[in-house]
Amino acid sequence: MVGGVGVRDGQEAALLEGMSTYRAAQVATVGGPFEIVEREVPRPGPGHVRIAVDACGICHSDAVFVEALFPGVRFPLVPGHEIAGRIEELGEGAGGGWRVGERVAVGWFGGSCHRCTSCRRGDFIVCENLKVPGWAYDGGYAERVIAPTDALARIPDTLPATDAAPMACAGVTTYNGLRRSSARPGDLVAVLGIGGLGHLGVQYAAAMGFEVAAIARGAGKADFARQLGAHHYIDSTADTPVADALLALGGAKAVLATAANADAITATVEGLAPRGELIVIGAAAEPLGISPNQLLMTGRLMRGHPSGTAQDVQDTMAFSALHGIRPMIEPVPLERAAEAYQKMLSGAARFRMVLTVG
Repeated sequence: MVGGVGVRDGQEAALLEGMSTYRAAQVATVGGPFEIVEREVPRPGPGHVRIAVDACGICHSDAVFVEALFPGVRFPLVPGHEIAGRIEELGEGAGGGWRVGERVAVGWFGGSCHRCTSCRRGDFIVCENLKVPGWAYDGGYAERVIAPTDALARIPDTLPATDAAPMACAGVTTYNGLRRSSARPGDLVAVLGIGGLGHLGVQYAAAMGFEVAAIARGAGKADFARQLGAHHYIDSTADTPVADALLALGGAKAVLATAANADAITATVEGLAPRGELIVIGAAAEPLGISPNQLLMTGRLMRGHPSGTAQDVQDTMAFSALHGIRPMIEPVPLERAAEAYQKMLSGAARFRMVLTVG
């Protein structure tokens, strides 16, 4: 070892440093096609690092930026906020214990401003100037990424990059949503949807000691739900309403709504126990059909839950490694980014598409 970095890692970093260009999958115009381009390898600025990307998950939220549905999106655009790779170069003042060769992940939380009211209160994930990769700066559909150090999360040795990448957004969102709920081990917790987010949510809920009810469409998903760790399966297309099925189990202390379907989310509310909590993480554009009376008399709660900070991502990966929780992925090489993105959009990818880069 030399200065805490293996000789092999040092040699690898030196070789990478000698590279003058890198490949990126970019979109040149709003909603345009992906193209693989060559770019000059950048140097990290103060407080930043350059990351050699090994894998990047394809999240449905990437479409929000590709279609310029968020303000301030600039083109050409390189999406990707589920990044796993290795630190390749440290910018000035980017120490803080970070080392060249260290494996890191960067997620939806790509850094904060440290100046707004939320940041001054320590609530960095709702920073008014949140730096989401693929929006605030080029994302992980590329061989290189420059990111601020406050966005970095250490990846456990036992977690491959292709598994770590989705943990930086899908994983941390479901994990945090559950661990910050009012539910306690032994309580009934329902997970609505067992797709890209929900299949992780069921695994986390079971590992946290909850009695888990998985809710999805069709009787054919019951066995899969139980393989993930669910104790009960509720078919939302059955004759028995979802809320009644939850009440028959005693009422849910929490519902983690991962499905991006306002009607499906609304259908769970009456199945909450008194002071039960609806945690919304599925991004649906339609309004929820919930009346104040459904919340008032039973003291039910409803909240939206955004992702998590870099430390939350690190906690998520550590918990996942400890309990053997892994995302179900379909790996695709970077040069097939357009194909993988379209598969995600079409819904043909039931779980997580992941670009393999390194």
